[in-house]
Amino acid sequence: MTVSDLTIPDLAGKAVLITGASTGIGAALAKAFAAQGVMVGLHYNSSVEAAHAVASEIEAAGGSVVLLKGDATQSGDMARVVEEAAKAFGRLDGLINNAGGMVARLTYENMTDAHYDAVMDLNGRSVISTTTSAIPYLKKQGGFIINTTSVAARTGGTAGSGPYGSSKAFVAAVTKGLALELGKYGIRVNSVAPGYIATPFQDRYSLPGQGEAVAKAVPLGRVGTAEDCVGAYLFLASETLSGYVTGQMIDVNGGQMMP
Repeated sequence: MTVSDLTIPDLAGKAVLITGASTGIGAALAKAFAAQGVMVGLHYNSSVEAAHAVASEIEAAGGSVVLLKGDATQSGDMARVVEEAAKAFGRLDGLINNAGGMVARLTYENMTDAHYDAVMDLNGRSVISTTTSAIPYLKKQGGFIINTTSVAARTGGTAGSGPYGSSKAFVAAVTKGLALELGKYGIRVNSVAPGYIATPFQDRYSLPGQGEAVAKAVPLGRVGTAEDCVGAYLFLASETLSGYVTGQMIDVNGGQMMP
């Protein structure tokens, strides 16, 4: 049995915005949530063809999806994306802040202000600005927020990925702060921390031989896939399954890191 064989009844009919949903984990989430009868707001920026391909696959399977283009580093863009999603569906029940990236491998010793700003804007500012824009809609529904962080938030990252790891640690802390603030509205806020997941992200940023080394070292004996991550997000989105869970982080890493 795979995740696609499961049915989570309380998700059907909900509207969920997923940022960074054109490739990798985000694309897997978009397809999985659509398969549950969720109306999916599929956010993307530069990966235009990939986003349209994911949307076409969802529609071919009978799912509901709307494409939303915007630069995640720009607060104004993400405010518009949230508004367009809520307008398209007439509601917004959930937000998955998945947009992010390493930008480049650069050690702290060689880090510039420009690199710091680029990493923090993409991974940190985007979560806060998108969430802030979504809160008024989520308050109406008592909805949920799930943020994508990373195993690097716990380990500090590998050579040259320290700033990325720090930005994801920021997201982990923001998750807890938001959970404290938004619980009074019935909004649950959690995060998922993927380990080494075979996606275009790793194709671009992995060190030589890193995937093979991880596969040999982790207890489960392989690197992860985007589909391996889906179950954690579905669990956290479901009020039935996780209605009393907030401010938590689920690690999906095959045992790569056991906090």
